[in-house]
Formats: sequence, C-alpha cells, structure tokens
Amino acid sequence: MKIDWLKPLLGAPGPFVTVYIDATRSGEGDREVENRWKSVRRSLEKDGATAPVLDTIGEEIVRPTRVGGPHGRVVVADETGLLVDRVTKTPPAVQKGTYGPFPALLQAAGAADESVDYLRIVVDRLGADLTWSEAGGHLPYAEHESVEGGHDVVNKASSGGLSHKRIESRAEDSWERNAEAVAAEVDRQVAAHRPEVLLLSGDVRAVALLKGALQKKTAELVVDVAGGSRGHGVNEDAFEANITEALEAFRVQRREKVLDEFRLEHGRSTGGVTGLADVIAVLARGQVKELLLSDEYGPGSELDGRSVWVGAEPLQIAASRDDLADLGAVTDEHELPATIALVRAALGQDSGLTFVPAESLSLVDGVGALLRWHDSGTPGDELAPSMSSDGGRIENLG
Repeated sequence: MKIDWLKPLLGAPGPFVTVYIDATRSGEGDREVENRWKSVRRSLEKDGATAPVLDTIGEEIVRPTRVGGPHGRVVVADETGLLVDRVTKTPPAVQKGTYGPFPALLQAAGAADESVDYLRIVVDRLGADLTWSEAGGHLPYAEHESVEGGHDVVNKASSGGLSHKRIESRAEDSWERNAEAVAAEVDRQVAAHRPEVLLLSGDVRAVALLKGALQKKTAELVVDVAGGSRGHGVNEDAFEANITEALEAFRVQRREKVLDEFRLEHGRSTGGVTGLADVIAVLARGQVKELLLSDEYGPGSELDGRSVWVGAEPLQIAASRDDLADLGAVTDEHELPATIALVRAALGQDSGLTFVPAESLSLVDGVGALLRWHDSGTPGDELAPSMSSDGGRIENLG
C-alpha cells in the first residue's frame, strides 16, 4: 500500500494537529459534522492547539466530501496549513484530536489501508468520462472530466452494398481513433498521478478498443466493472455497488499479494524479517520495501506503548538511545511511540505499508518487513525457522 502522500509530514517542523472524525452526513447535513468538530476542537484547545490552525481545519472539515453513506475523515495540519486530508471508508468509533510534536502517523496510514487510489473510466464510442477517487488526495479536477475523440462517424449503416461497406469501415475507423484519443489522455493522467487501479466500464466495443490502445503498463491496471454508461438510463445504485465490490476485491488482492511474498521470502530467510528489534535494524539500513503491521495495533495497544529512539532524519531509528548514538551524527533525539517511529522510517525510504489481519499471519511483536535487498549484515533470520532455535518467530495461519 502506498503511503507516499504522507511525505509532506516529514519536512514539517510541527507541532501537529491530527483529527479523526465521522464525516457522514444524513438529516442535518453540514450541521452534524460541524457539531462533531466543535467537540473535538474544545479538546484540542485544552491541549494547546492554536486558534489559526483549528480555524483552518474547521473550514475544511465542514466542506462536503462527495462521498455517500457512512465514512470518516483524517486531517493533519500545522501552522502552515493542511498537510493531509484523507477520507476513510468507515467512520471512527470515537471522534478524536491529538496535538503534539509528531503527527499520529499510524492512524493516518490506517486511513490509506481502507482506501484505494483509482481512476474510474466510463467509455462509449465517442469518448469517455474520467473520475478520480478521493483517496489519492490529488484530485486533478473536481468532478468527472469528459474526453471526446473528435471522430463522429460512429453508427454503422443498415443498408447493403458498397456504400454500406464504406460507411461501416468509416465507423470502425472513427471508433478506433476515438479510443486512441481517450487512451492517450488516460496514459498521460496515469503517468502524472499514479493510481493503483483503473476501473473501466461502458460500451462493450469501446471498452475493448480502449484496452487495445492503452500503453502496456496502463493496461495492466485495468479492472472491468459492469453497469456503467455515458448515456441516460443507467442504474446508478447497481453501478456504484459494482464499483464498491471491485474496490473491496482489490484491497484484499493488494494485501494478499504482500502476505504471499512475505511468506515466500521469509521462508527463504533472505527477503523478510519479523520482530521489533530486527525491523528497526533493517529500517535503519534502508532495506525495507514493505512494512507489515498487525491490524490489531492502534492507540493504547501493546506496540504503541513501546518506545523507539529517533533522530532528525527518518532513517535514524534505534531501540535505545545508545544504539541511536552508534548510528553516527544524530541530532534532535526523541523517544517516540514505536508505531509512529516505524511508519516515519518506512516513509523516509519510500516503503509501502500493509496492515496484516492477525488470523492471516502471526508476526513477532506484531511487526515484519519485506526487504529490497539482503546481505550478510542483514539482522535476524539467518537460518530458516525450522532450523533455528527460534522456530516460533513466525506462524503462517493462511
């Protein structure tokens, strides 16, 4: 799972305000959200958060999210303004705001685990409507954007003879040219904004032509979704249900792909480690491709109650202050909750993050890491678990 959208937090000095709030609107609309925010704001004011920062957050939180049904919102801000604004598919059980020198990275990353950064494409033989998800936080345009191919001979003639064949050929050519125009724009936007998946629906012939015109890397992101149409009469509820189903299937696939790779690499004792001490060590060496955290962890949990030492740079991370000093020139030493420090270090080396269901994979200390590379200095797991005295380090329950 991508967490690169959290990078603005690394360069900000803080202090930070982090807010988790139910953004669902029902009978009272904006007033409901505003009342929830007022309660959170009072708590943050007591903790010392300044009025300008809280005003900025309040102005944004009351704005509609364009998301229907129950959902939540995660906002992180400092004196410069909003740094993160993320919609979550489920509202938090408790409205909460925190104020301190570091943002609550674990909860912000948890919001990403619930969402998918996607581009929805609904096509016909004239063009396409493109709609970005809220997840990526980069919306290139507010509502859907229409891309028209410009070739309008799209209907085949019903009469026979040579005239019929010429018109039929012109129609086929127009469809292909329109598909190429849409594909060029989709390729451009995918390169610029890097969605995780493309949800494609619409006219069957237009869908096939667009797939054939997309660049290979773009086409590999496509997932077909039934029920979409640019014309009138589409069953919007049924189409949205199909979208929801496709996104949930993608979330499961995204997680299982990481878990399968971790099981394989850890079994080889070359590409995966588990346990807090070993994960800290590989994070400090910049080896981590994907950080794995048990999904049972959160504020007040066992892991969140443990401390880790960090310096000014994200890769300056160690289990103790003495170990941190061994890393070299370290400034701005801090003792942080382990969950914040681990996500911060992962973010600093462009790692992904996957939350692991406890019933799927049991990780020592609730943490693990998939590695980019392995050498003789890689800590832990030099022997396969079956050959080690520490055979209980990982249990595959899947």
